[in-house]
Amino acid sequence: MSVVLGLADVRRSYRMGANLEVHALRGVSLEVSGGEFVAIVGPSGSGKTTLLNVAGLLDQPDGGEVVVGGVAANGLPERERARLRREAIGFVFQSFNLLPHLTALENAALPLRYLGQSASLSPRDLLERVGLGARLDHRPDQLSGGEQQRVAIARALVADPGLILADEPTGDLDSATAAGIVELLDGLRAEGKALVVVTHNEELAQAAGRLVHMKDGEIVEDTSSAASGPEAGAEEAPAAPRSRSSRGAQRSTTRSGSGSRTGSGSRTASGSRTGSGSRSGSRTASGSRTAAKKAGAKRSGATAKKTGAKRSGGRRSGA
Repeated sequence: MSVVLGLADVRRSYRMGANLEVHALRGVSLEVSGGEFVAIVGPSGSGKTTLLNVAGLLDQPDGGEVVVGGVAANGLPERERARLRREAIGFVFQSFNLLPHLTALENAALPLRYLGQSASLSPRDLLERVGLGARLDHRPDQLSGGEQQRVAIARALVADPGLILADEPTGDLDSATAAGIVELLDGLRAEGKALVVVTHNEELAQAAGRLVHMKDGEIVEDTSSAASGPEAGAEEAPAAPRSRSSRGAQRSTTRSGSGSRTGSGSRTASGSRTGSGSRSGSRTASGSRTAAKKAGAKRSGATAKKTGAKRSGGRRSGA
């Protein structure tokens, strides 16, 4: 999809007091396309909110370039910046920022008063979509925190902007309500919206397909999850079938290489067993030689006795 937000070498500094200058952004560059869900994380004071304000045209950078919806915002008159902001960007704030005297339906339709045009998306339909169809006439003080944030999301969508910027959208919500907001935001990504969310919520950060880590006004890491790519839904190709010979060879190799099989195989060739066999063979050979010697000795003795007896008989005959 096309690039919806582009920041190039953006710098922003603030002066605090007479001598202290804080560099909130130090040459930040970032591109976000339609269908991307980007979570910006980092410690307090790292520049996350300043980055969101600059991207949302709420603050002017000291240097660099900001492009929103294909329009370069640098140098635009304030009236043109405001128009671009209203038409191209939807905002979701941590504190909801709903007008207390207006109903949920009136708050959701509020941007249309400033746009001077009919709704791109029906406020009523949007509220029904976020689960508030039965709360259209309730004022903010009659709604829970999660319901107020859903009204704020409907308000951000009513002009059908391509870019949604959210600053800690689950910061004031309990975990169960926050999980519902995370699911709702992820659904917007699936519809092709570009989402940039500043958060400390781990579940929200994990739901994003891309994590941007900031520290001291700089992006120190920008990582994309494989689940966010166009091939995320593709199944892994099945492995090619192996032949029986290859499977047999593998099993043979596995037996030889595995600990239990190797031990079994090594019993035949191991030193202990081989040595035992050698000793057994040595004992057998030694025993055979000993028996042969004894048999030879017996034969020699018997022969000697016979010879002696003959000689003795011969002497007696002669006498």
